[in-house]
Amino acid sequence: MAAAAGNGTPREEEGPSGEAAAPPPQAPTSAPGARLSRLPLARVKALVKADPDVTLAGQEAIFILARAAELFVETIAKDAYCCAQQGKRKTLQRRDLDNAIEAVDEFAFLEGTLD
Repeated sequence: MAAAAGNGTPREEEGPSGEAAAPPPQAPTSAPGARLSRLPLARVKALVKADPDVTLAGQEAIFILARAAELFVETIAKDAYCCAQQGKRKTLQRRDLDNAIEAVDEFAFLEGTLD
């Protein structure tokens, strides 16, 4: 909260349109029955700890890495599915992933990894 001009009373931060700004994102909380990540966090943590350069990894960092991996897989799968649809197919094949990697600049770092 910021102080209102001149009178010292607190007011809510305003966004560019003059409306109250959204609250900052909160760290994930463990609500009963709510699954925030589709990937098992213990497995993600094991993968992170397999890197010899990583000594400690907090739960929030593990959650963020898991969510980033989910979004990455979702994005490349959607792009590969578009390639399958262009071939009038519904089943993803390896060549669809290859085509998606070649077609999307953001996936350039993956070129040659499926060989």
